[in-house]
Amino acid sequence: MTSYALGLDYGSDSVRALLVNALTGEEVASTVVYYPRWSKGLFCAPAKDQFRQHPLDYTESLIEAIQSLWRKAPAGAAQQVVGLSFDTTGSTPVALNRDGVALALLPEFSTNPNAMFVLWKDHTAVKEAQEITAVANAAAENYLKYEGGIYSSEWYWAKALHVMRADPDVARDVYVWVEHCDWISAVLTGTTHPDQLRMGRCATGHKLMWHASWGGYPPDAFFAGIDPLLKGLRDRLPVETFTADQLCGRLTEEWAGKLGLPVGTPVGFGAFDCHMGAVAANVKPGVLTKIMGTSTCDITVASYPDIGAKTVRGICGQVDGSVLPGLVGLEAGQSAFGDLYAWFRNLVNWPVANLVQRSALLDDATKQKLIHDIEDQTLVALGDEAAKLAVGEAGITALDWVNGRRTPDADQTLAMAIVGLKMGSQAPQMFRALVEATAFGARAIIERFKDEGIAINSVVVIGGISKKSDFVMQVCADVWNCPIDVLESEQSCALGAAIFAATVGGVHINVASAQQVMASPVCKTYVPNAQAALAYEKLYANYQHLAGYVNKGMP
Repeated sequence: MTSYALGLDYGSDSVRALLVNALTGEEVASTVVYYPRWSKGLFCAPAKDQFRQHPLDYTESLIEAIQSLWRKAPAGAAQQVVGLSFDTTGSTPVALNRDGVALALLPEFSTNPNAMFVLWKDHTAVKEAQEITAVANAAAENYLKYEGGIYSSEWYWAKALHVMRADPDVARDVYVWVEHCDWISAVLTGTTHPDQLRMGRCATGHKLMWHASWGGYPPDAFFAGIDPLLKGLRDRLPVETFTADQLCGRLTEEWAGKLGLPVGTPVGFGAFDCHMGAVAANVKPGVLTKIMGTSTCDITVASYPDIGAKTVRGICGQVDGSVLPGLVGLEAGQSAFGDLYAWFRNLVNWPVANLVQRSALLDDATKQKLIHDIEDQTLVALGDEAAKLAVGEAGITALDWVNGRRTPDADQTLAMAIVGLKMGSQAPQMFRALVEATAFGARAIIERFKDEGIAINSVVVIGGISKKSDFVMQVCADVWNCPIDVLESEQSCALGAAIFAATVGGVHINVASAQQVMASPVCKTYVPNAQAALAYEKLYANYQHLAGYVNKGMP
């Protein structure tokens, strides 16, 4: 009898379901379903950095994705699933009431953005993040020392505080805040009630300030000292946390019926997408895994002897077991990568897109298809032309902070800058500068790890960009001056989730054994060009100079 593992990957725009043969590693079938409300831009206000997602987008899309999967999979595959596990974006918390129900699922909150999941890219909580950082740095015990020393507006406590300050109704009815990766596993196992809720190590360690050395979370007095609105919230969180290779619970009868799976199917604890993606990439000490999409998330691991009592400055945390049991997971990343390219694409396409939208000769479906085709062709054309330029020929230096800076040293108040523009600067020259900016921003992260004594000898990349653009990947290899391996799997994060599902389901005795069979092979390697790498040393110095200038504040 075949044993299948089911991995679910919740991205920013869609959920992906991947069915994997746990005995051979074969990726049998996959589906992608886009969130219907999010696709319409509902509950978001980009001009205010507000990005919210309705919980029904997550549950309805999950049902559609898995039911669609059975139409592609071998007959009877659903009955041979040994386990399922989830990864999600993060930090993406939501408010639950005393009964464990997400507020947005209640009639009175059904259209209230503050009652919905606060997506990772929501930056409305900059002020709150600064306050948390200031209080932590002034305390006798710095509770941010395992989270890089700076709290981010992208993270749990800042978002919770901001929403409660902005919305008294939510502040009145919220009982506990829960990350998406912990919520979805609890929903399927019927354990969302605060008395039954259990949470994974990944989200709690990287975003909630959980650490074993202080017996869980910082004391209630620490949070109450930031704002009385936070008083008591940490006491409602479960103190014990679990690595993703452990059993969260079993599929309820209700959800088994909705998903077409056997009642009691094992469900693992959830984790963030990049962490599970790194597992699919066979992450190990000395190897940095980059998930390159709208933003990037950078993951590596270190052994206990290697990291010791060291705390790495300016990253997104170091957490025992957040990636692999028995190793310390370290996270960093950039707030915009593909998003920067998309911003420029939309900028240069605006006149054409606007004219198409205003056309009375085309129906709406034709307009959308035409605009979509133009967008796809624009990035390809820009990359093709930019690749023809010699290193440094454009004379343009840009920063990658169009959505603030995640690492090193989080600061979401920062903006990008471009210098060196002249009358001869055309779209390909500018696009090349933006690609170089994202590569420079990634190099700054690599150098921070190295400066802090964390070995980075090579890079493995996953995500859409790694498969779509030879130009972008070669620039990265030259700027980083190290080889880059690209994974074969098109769904690396979902594959990582499937690896954990196979472990939770008992097919493999541990994650390492599952990786030997199921982890993705490398499909392509980019090697740095020595001449280009040398030329980029000067251009990287220009990037650092501009970054220092902007970081101090332009006059």
